Amino acid sequence: MAKIKQINSREILNAKGEPTIETTVILNDGAVGIASAPSGTSVGKYEAVDLKDNDEKRYQGKGVLNAITNIDKILSPLLVGMDASNQQLIDKKMIEIDGTVNKSKIGGNAILSVSIAVAKASARSAVLPLFLYLREYVKKDDQQLKIPTPCFNVINGGKHGGKSIDFQEFLVIPATSKKYSESLEIGTRVYFSLKKVIENNNLSSLVGFEGGFSPKLTSNQDALILIKKAIEESNLRAGFDMFLGIDAASDSFYNENKYIIKDKSTTLTSKDLVAFYKMVNEQFHLLYLEDGLSEDDWDGWKELYTTMSTQTMIVGDDLVATNPFRLSEAISKNAISAVIIKPNQIGTIIEALAVAEMAKQAGLKVIVSHRSGETNDDFIADFAVSVNADYVKFGAPVRGERVAKYNRLLAIESQLKSL
Repeated sequence: MAKIKQINSREILNAKGEPTIETTVILNDGAVGIASAPSGTSVGKYEAVDLKDNDEKRYQGKGVLNAITNIDKILSPLLVGMDASNQQLIDKKMIEIDGTVNKSKIGGNAILSVSIAVAKASARSAVLPLFLYLREYVKKDDQQLKIPTPCFNVINGGKHGGKSIDFQEFLVIPATSKKYSESLEIGTRVYFSLKKVIENNNLSSLVGFEGGFSPKLTSNQDALILIKKAIEESNLRAGFDMFLGIDAASDSFYNENKYIIKDKSTTLTSKDLVAFYKMVNEQFHLLYLEDGLSEDDWDGWKELYTTMSTQTMIVGDDLVATNPFRLSEAISKNAISAVIIKPNQIGTIIEALAVAEMAKQAGLKVIVSHRSGETNDDFIADFAVSVNADYVKFGAPVRGERVAKYNRLLAIESQLKSL
């Protein structure tokens, strides 16, 4: 029963060169946990607040010194001396002292970095792998622990790729029958095949925030054509070995109840956009469609679910924002068949675990995701395994902050063989 002895935080940079928080928790038995908070680029309005200083003299206003002060002056005095293994109580106390619905007083980034660091320190104290330690806070089922199937983001568009195309992510997803290490190999194979295909079409192979290529294309469908060709040139079968997916992040091209995309010369209603997705699906057989409609376009979501859910995973990210109330509404309205879980959208480990459990109980597929503003912290890989997620989204199979997560899954895959 190790107790929290000390909490220290500092400002570091994430993968986008923006400040974030790194927190170190030290227990009285010498165990140490270090965690850093990721941040998003395409941020839904229902997410926990990533508290920034708004001081334009430092880091274009994106510094996090105020959030760090909140850890030092408010959270640390509250938590020092507490039993580190009581994650529920620790997270509950931080939620209560913040007292807001979106953690805007203390900052979701401050609270999450402490929450994760406490869990890491306690896992070390218990001499347990982090995924097994976190599993203690999850309602057990009959399923064996497994490595989730990775969804590789190989073309970045929207806010992640300089708005080269409208949709934010174009994904390749290995068949779930493949073991993780094989999935990682073929995902990497398709990624480098895609680079050749892009360059052979005299397009730029520079990358976006999540390591996917960001060529300037005339339409969103062009991206799918390039990826399908890359799969074929990798000696793989599209729709059998490797599947296609889209994260549209449609809030980024939604304005005044209309959608605007390069593929169409006129603005689109929700029905029009759903019809477009249906046409794309008929051509490319999408396994996965995330944030196809805006986060408050409930009628559009219901239309999309009714039209495509028997053929394609209809995935809610900004729609749900890892928020139990939003998830409950999405379930009651039959709007989604799968949900993204991002701990930083809700702000604590315990809340994120609860939302993942709620989704599983409702029969939804669970996809655990990183953020565009990542660090080399690999916590999210352990979290995904602990909740028995169906899929993970960690970006392209390149760049240190993405590869750290994929490599951690490789290590867990080896550990699971010995359990």
